[in-house]
Amino acid sequence: MVTENTTTMACPAPMKATSNGSFQGENPLDFALPLAILQICLVVAFTRTLAFFLRPLRQPRVIAEIIGGILLGPSAIGRSEKFLHTVFPKKSMTVLDTLANIGLLYFLFLVGLELDIRSIRRTGKKALAIAVAGISLPFILGIGTSVVLRATISKGVSNGPFLVFMGVSLSITAFPVLARILAELKLLTTDVGRIAMSAAAVNDVAAWILLALAIALSGSDTSPLVSIWVLLCGITFVSFAVFVLRPALALMARRSPEGEPVKELYICITLSLVLAAGFVTDTIGIHALFGAFVVGIVVPKDGPFAGVLIEKIEDIVSGLLLPLYFASSGLKTNVATISGGQSWGLLVLVIFTACFGKVVATTVVSLVYKVPFREAVALGFLMNTKGLVELIVLNIGKDRKVLNDQTFAILVLMALFTTFITTPIVMAIYMPARSGAPYKHRTIQRKDDDSELRMLACFHSNHNIPTMINLIESSRGTRKRGLCVYAMHMMELSERSSAISMVHKARRNGLPFWNKIRDDNDQMVIAFQAYQQLSRVTIRPMTAISALNSIHEDICTSAHQKRAAILFLPFHKHQRVDGSMESLGHSFHLVNKRVLRYAPCSVGILVDRGFGGTTQVFSSEVSYSFAMPFFGGRDDREALAFGMRMAEHPGIMLTVIKFTASTGKSLLFGHVIKMGKDVENETKGDHEDDNQFFSEFLETSKKQDSIKYEERVIESQADIVTTLKSMSKCNMFLVGRTPCVVPLVDRSDCPELGPVGSFLASSDFSTTASVLVIQQYNFSKNLDSLVEEQQEDDTYEVPDTPDHSKMAMV
Repeated sequence: MVTENTTTMACPAPMKATSNGSFQGENPLDFALPLAILQICLVVAFTRTLAFFLRPLRQPRVIAEIIGGILLGPSAIGRSEKFLHTVFPKKSMTVLDTLANIGLLYFLFLVGLELDIRSIRRTGKKALAIAVAGISLPFILGIGTSVVLRATISKGVSNGPFLVFMGVSLSITAFPVLARILAELKLLTTDVGRIAMSAAAVNDVAAWILLALAIALSGSDTSPLVSIWVLLCGITFVSFAVFVLRPALALMARRSPEGEPVKELYICITLSLVLAAGFVTDTIGIHALFGAFVVGIVVPKDGPFAGVLIEKIEDIVSGLLLPLYFASSGLKTNVATISGGQSWGLLVLVIFTACFGKVVATTVVSLVYKVPFREAVALGFLMNTKGLVELIVLNIGKDRKVLNDQTFAILVLMALFTTFITTPIVMAIYMPARSGAPYKHRTIQRKDDDSELRMLACFHSNHNIPTMINLIESSRGTRKRGLCVYAMHMMELSERSSAISMVHKARRNGLPFWNKIRDDNDQMVIAFQAYQQLSRVTIRPMTAISALNSIHEDICTSAHQKRAAILFLPFHKHQRVDGSMESLGHSFHLVNKRVLRYAPCSVGILVDRGFGGTTQVFSSEVSYSFAMPFFGGRDDREALAFGMRMAEHPGIMLTVIKFTASTGKSLLFGHVIKMGKDVENETKGDHEDDNQFFSEFLETSKKQDSIKYEERVIESQADIVTTLKSMSKCNMFLVGRTPCVVPLVDRSDCPELGPVGSFLASSDFSTTASVLVIQQYNFSKNLDSLVEEQQEDDTYEVPDTPDHSKMAMV
């Protein structure tokens, strides 16, 4: 019987999608779409701001996103009821969680795309043993910790699922996060980096198997038969994906050859399969994420198909949708639930157990395999890295009522703390010295002409390769001295998820290691290998993967370790069809300037205007004319030494014009150039060195018909410009970076090219003649001069070039 005082409880009406606008008297935040837009913008802006402030600490972006989610939740900003009810009301959480999980679904598909099972099968015994130990001991300790938690703050939870969730939480290693930390610390291609990556890949797969087990055991039905059915259906789904989906995806991949666009239908089918697989695994009772991950694993990794899939979805997934998952997780995390001595004591216990299990197990097994102690400890802390999979485990556990609010908050803080301490601890206990042994030949100009010449040729993309190969062919010489070239592909490591696939490539082809067994689909490697077979030049391809603000460290370190005499860099601008120069980006410009400052050898910057055409030119077909304006100074001598070597090639003609001022004048014509410290005294000594070197050049030129020499007496800056323009029909100019000569342009945004190179590189001068600007390594300077060196501006300087013989790149 219902009395009059009974209150009728009505369910709140669902949110409508869109509003009619504020002018119609409606609040947009009461509607699903505008509220979701506000939430996305707020979360992205907030987490990106945090990531910016954490960048000096060299923390991966996932740390900023986890912290951002926690701060937006009830632990900090969300303590304001008005803010929480306005921006993140409970009625909107279904929409927010749905968007977050769709983003997470495709992110796990991307992770599966980049996790190459073949590399896991090739994992050595050492990495496999470390991975097994790094999972086993933390899992056992996690079970022990769960007993303590069940007796205190997690009373009444189901025993079996709680044990498994705790074990999985403490034993996970975040493969994507670890890869970024290794790349940030320049450890990818060290022994520590290779072992850590291999062990983490095994750990990642094991984590998903354990997660599937945990989910199967955490169902609301207590019957063990249900869990068995879930596991059997999960195994059946994986088998179906391997034997049915994989051949179908392989067929689409084979019909998407290199150089042709992938059909839109194939992209649509694959992305739909991800959703369908998620639906199936959700129906089974595992989780929709598991299906997406499996589809990503079975997609063929060879060819352009996987790369196109990554390009299509990674930006919107990683940039917009994935941060929502961290926000959703943060809204469930209330640090205030950890109160009192008991709760904080349990937090310390969980953190200690997680760190102790990973670090001790990994260190002990590493020492058994004779890994040095410092490297073994570093491996332990690297394997202790947590990340997104950890949060997925915790959120599923909370949704399944296995983890209560307090336990959930403790485990989230544990994941945050263990990941945060990884970078500073590894930097403190293990940062290998990156400088190689001292070596003698750091310049082209040398007394021992018959010694081997070593070059490091850097390039950004396929566009640079023909020019680099033609430059190498032109400089191989004909004497007994050999030529060894290290061809370095510079790749930017971004915050995108697809950077992990670059990491795989770095391990196979990386800095400073090189292998004879390579990926047959690497077109850049194939180009250099083909040239090597047709010449006497030794080519060794390499890959450097770093953020652009630190990739100069990789370049300089490789040049030192490979004992290069000169390294070549592509100019940061390329020529368009109309002849104008278009910048590739300011970051590439800064890379060149940093390399010039820190290089342990001579440096050449190549301004490419189609040198040799768009394809490799065979030796018998080489027919180039080079021009070398000589003003004096160490850089000009280095450029001339390189030109003399190039003139040995039977298909190359070198024209050298020595500029001298008329009696009583100098090449500066009264122009004032800012001089570096002590450079004025050096300039006087340069004059004697110029005369001595030029006398040697004249003796050589008399014996070689391929060298022409002229001397021009000039009266003004206009005479220099006129003479250079008369030589503009040549294929390439060789110029020193800092000759003691008046600048030929009023201002330049490329001071690294010097006063002559800036003029030759301008579109007004030529659209056909390439330019190679060379800076000679200066033996006489030391690193202390960098302390007083100011940032280069638009005026030209004769730089204080530091000595790098004592320099250790970190």
